Amino acid sequence: MKGKQIISTGIHNSLAEGTILKGEIKAEEDFRIDGIVEGSINCSGKIVIGPRGSVIGQINCANAELLGKLQGKIHTGALVLKSTAVYSGDAIVKSMEIEPGATFNGTCTMQDKDSPNNS
Repeated sequence: MKGKQIISTGIHNSLAEGTILKGEIKAEEDFRIDGIVEGSINCSGKIVIGPRGSVIGQINCANAELLGKLQGKIHTGALVLKSTAVYSGDAIVKSMEIEPGATFNGTCTMQDKDSPNNS
């Protein structure tokens, strides 16, 4: 077999509750945030911000699910705001779902489904 073979280990990254990270995160696998991130996140997979998680900064990822707080810009394929989500900022997405009870304050730009996720 020619070329590079990529094997997923099934291991996902996470930032635990009570942890604060200031800076830049780069991840190839899914990433769950239950702590606080102040900075930018670039992820090839899915970002999940847990109910007690918080991000202040910019996110660029394949898909995102928000249960906690996000203040800043997000560029993603599918964005889901669960009922506990609080989002303030600019969203550039291909699709967006907002559950009743979620808070969305900002702008949303819808992209073509064929557009790449680049900021």
